[in-house]
Amino acid sequence: MFQFQIASRNNCARTGVFTTPHGDLITPVFAPVGTQATVKTLTPEHLRGINASLVLSNTYHLYLRPGDELVRDMGGLHKFMQWHNPMLTDSGGFQVFSLSNTRKIDDDGVTFKSHIDGSTHRFTPEKSIAIQENLGADIIMAFDECSDPNDIAYSKIAMERTHRWAERSLNAKTRADQALFGIVQGGVNPDLRTESAKFISSLDTPGIAIGGLSVGETKEEMHNTLNVVVPLLPEDKPRYLMGVGTPEDIINGVARGIDIFDCVLPTRLARHHSAFSLEGRLNMMNASFARDERPIDETCDCYACKTFTRAYIRHLIVAKELLAGTLLSIHNLRALIKLMEQVRVYIADGSFESRVPELLGQWANNAKKKLG
Repeated sequence: MFQFQIASRNNCARTGVFTTPHGDLITPVFAPVGTQATVKTLTPEHLRGINASLVLSNTYHLYLRPGDELVRDMGGLHKFMQWHNPMLTDSGGFQVFSLSNTRKIDDDGVTFKSHIDGSTHRFTPEKSIAIQENLGADIIMAFDECSDPNDIAYSKIAMERTHRWAERSLNAKTRADQALFGIVQGGVNPDLRTESAKFISSLDTPGIAIGGLSVGETKEEMHNTLNVVVPLLPEDKPRYLMGVGTPEDIINGVARGIDIFDCVLPTRLARHHSAFSLEGRLNMMNASFARDERPIDETCDCYACKTFTRAYIRHLIVAKELLAGTLLSIHNLRALIKLMEQVRVYIADGSFESRVPELLGQWANNAKKKLG
């Protein structure tokens, strides 16, 4: 049911097709994040309009609200949110990691307090898989532990625990129509990452994710980690770099052989009035845009750029109109999805490797910054 076929290569970069029950994913692909069964401010029709093909939802959040059993009883996540293309759910591991002050980890699982009402809950690998089976996404994740990348001693403990939990996740899985991906951990230590890549690859899951990056390490550490891990992963399986999604990171990831990306950044930027553009990241609140008749980005083909001026979008922001977030989310997501479309063309015609410096130069001023 789940097949990955490589269509073209340009050095380490490749295009491919990953077959799922809800359609084919053309890779490399960027997935908008719909944490609570919705990509913030957007409808499924908006997502189709920007040519999105994969959406990620969150196990931890949907378990707490509205509850995975309710989603199951409503026909599963695809029907519940009316997104009938491929979907992915994470395991909840990263969200639990982020609850550092209210969670307790042991070898069996994690006990944590809800960020909503403070109630106590417990996730184990078996529980995470059961929740994800109720949600019904096409791609699901093994339960893992993300650790501080600079704490080598604890990264080893978390990695070994992740390996045991991956085996338990595989044993707990019962649905044949869901592809379970194992997750490589190990901080930024090359020896740990090598060990983890080899172990997770040995489990022969339909795809492999790389977790624990974009959590505080430097860009050089991220790139070095990918340089270690990716060559150790099976050629015939899609590779998913979790939670990474600036234009620069996507270009560098594709160049190293990554196939799937996701990140909350495009919609989070939109809610902070920021837009991707080839001029650099734009603060659309800036007074200089008050009479600017240009679109956000003259090279963009999204609805927001084809229809509205910078002046209008700034007006919406100043007036605190919700439409501002919708239009900026449409644009930011389309910018990354269009980048992926361009990248696939360049890989197919053999020019991607030579174009990497040009692409990085175009998007250099959109690097990740602290949101104000």
